[in-house]
Amino acid sequence: MSGLMPSPGRPSVAWREDRARFWAAIARGAKTEDACSGAGVSGPVGFRWFRHAGGVNPCLPDEVSGRYLSFREREDIAVWHAQGAGVREIARRLGRAPSTVSRELRRNASTRTYKLDYRASTAQWHAERRARRPKTAKVVDNPRLRA
Repeated sequence: MSGLMPSPGRPSVAWREDRARFWAAIARGAKTEDACSGAGVSGPVGFRWFRHAGGVNPCLPDEVSGRYLSFREREDIAVWHAQGAGVREIARRLGRAPSTVSRELRRNASTRTYKLDYRASTAQWHAERRARRPKTAKVVDNPRLRA
């Protein structure tokens, strides 16, 4: 295997695109090992995807729905933010609401330094971590909402 592949324990930033490429290769009749290589993921990751899906393509779209920011949009935000573009300018370029960009910069910024640094890869990791399932239902956690 190539040394450039991510380790099995570390999901790639663009995992959705990786999975879509993996399952497209499987659908074309590729062996799992070849599908892993084509998707740029390690063998253990691809075999885990195959096993967890029971060998059936979960039919994930390449991109998340338009409701959520894509990794490409996060990359654009990072570049434009680093170039000094304001929130409203970034929002206009993306065709998104300024509040969406502002919230993204605030919520998913890296806090390793004393100032908030926005990196697309870190932001995507945070967003995917928060979106994972299973989650406890809000009604279970919130007695007021449950009542």
